[in-house]
Amino acid sequence: MPPFLVVRVNEVTDKTRTILRAAVQRPTRADARRNFDALLAAARDAFAEQGTGASLEEIARRAGVGIGTLYRNFPTRQHLFDSVYFGEVEELCDAADDVADLPPWEALTTWLRRFVGYAATKRAIYESLNRDSEMFKSARVAMYEAGEPLLVRAQEAGEARTDITFDDVLRMVSGLTAAGFVDDQQRERVLAIALDGVRAR
Repeated sequence: MPPFLVVRVNEVTDKTRTILRAAVQRPTRADARRNFDALLAAARDAFAEQGTGASLEEIARRAGVGIGTLYRNFPTRQHLFDSVYFGEVEELCDAADDVADLPPWEALTTWLRRFVGYAATKRAIYESLNRDSEMFKSARVAMYEAGEPLLVRAQEAGEARTDITFDDVLRMVSGLTAAGFVDDQQRERVLAIALDGVRAR
């Protein structure tokens, strides 16, 4: 995708959502879906903290399920990596929908704060992902379809600089996660400094 493709509609296309859903493959039964989502959340935290070598037994324990349940949902560690990554992208798309009714600057910054969590997870498992796959490419498209309209809306409202692109903003926010943060308060301070550079003067 070009570095700055203006998408005027604040939604991810049906085609892209279908690809993301196929990548994650959540169970349809309610209790199985709860276990699946609990495992994804536990794996996301474990990989962010410990890297790709995090213990699967520890992930199952954090999720409150047995190791057998983990393997039924994710037969291999690679399945778990992929599901965590695409699950994060799916949540980013949903987050864009959630903030669509907020004022333009608030919508953009709220979504970017959510993006920080995604970037930390991606950094932890990036080398384990098949970055040449169509699904991985579709995930990038999904992020642009979800987030770029938020920047465009803030620019049109005169609240964000017009000499920057969405790609610029994503790279900046992704870079903030490289060194890690001492705590959530430091993360918020650093992000606030970065976002101040996005705001129109």
